[in-house]
Amino acid sequence: MIGRMDSVSQLALGAAVGVAVMGRRTSVAKAAGWGAVLGTLPDLDVFIDHGDPMLNMVRHRAESHALFWLTLCAPLFAAGIARLHGEWPLWRRWWLAAWLILITHTLLDTLTIYGTQLALPFSNHPYGLGSVFVIDPLYTLPLLLGLLLALACRQRPGFALRANTAGLALSTVYLLWGMAVQQHVRGIAQASLDRQGLRADALLVTPTAFNSVLWRVVATTPTHYHEGFYSLLDAQAEPLWETHARGAELIQAYAGHPGYERLNRFAKGLVALQAVDGRAHLSDLRMGQTPTYSFTFDIGPAAGPAAAPEPAQARGRRPELARALPWLWARLRGEPLPPPR
Repeated sequence: MIGRMDSVSQLALGAAVGVAVMGRRTSVAKAAGWGAVLGTLPDLDVFIDHGDPMLNMVRHRAESHALFWLTLCAPLFAAGIARLHGEWPLWRRWWLAAWLILITHTLLDTLTIYGTQLALPFSNHPYGLGSVFVIDPLYTLPLLLGLLLALACRQRPGFALRANTAGLALSTVYLLWGMAVQQHVRGIAQASLDRQGLRADALLVTPTAFNSVLWRVVATTPTHYHEGFYSLLDAQAEPLWETHARGAELIQAYAGHPGYERLNRFAKGLVALQAVDGRAHLSDLRMGQTPTYSFTFDIGPAAGPAAAPEPAQARGRRPELARALPWLWARLRGEPLPPPR
């Protein structure tokens, strides 16, 4: 599922945090193992079926990612681990480790664009900074390398802990880099829109797949969305924009419709509607790119909403990798190529 931060990244982060917090108090393997388990645990909500694909989408990263509930659960997990291993005197340390593992999972997810409802039960706002792609090897590899060195050299605890800490530090620096570059690209995109006299209701700036060099920007108006790409290696500081209709008439017709309102709120207004074979297809513009969006839903007839709302049907598409990956690599290097269609 594209909304989930890469499972390997979360497993590695959890294991690395576990080793860092437990230090020499318990074995490196034990700390890493429980860190991996707890680091994966919040994402098991993907197995919950809420009744239709759209609900499954917007209910992912909900209670299982909420800081309040994770904070309440952390001492229970810690007590179980400490009892299981006969380490009750370390219960408080396991508590700290469990809490940090769970919280860092949520905070990392919040840096992606998907939307993490970390303030539940007080607010269901989906937080999503969008400064890192859901799968980015440049984030994950330092974590894995530091962790593997720690496990391989666990008979030398001093070196093992230093290697693990170095992996955590490098991956954290990479996240900070992504935040800084995102603000840089946002400034470039906003300046470009200003030069064209375009006033955007919303401006999305997020990295493309597997990197933080090529960025996708989307600016919305009531009737259109402007999609562009900008690489840090581009010769000119100007995104290559394309303009697409958002389906203003369909949006007006479906205003107030439960499915439309649900996804529109979750995507913070970054949605488009189009008629396809007589049906209204609602797309989340944040994930994917024209015309292949990860989350597109059939919400009813193109002529207008049915008398009784219909369950949403998933119509998301994935790009053809044989075309998308060569374009991604070429565009990342600064070649001014239009995206594949």
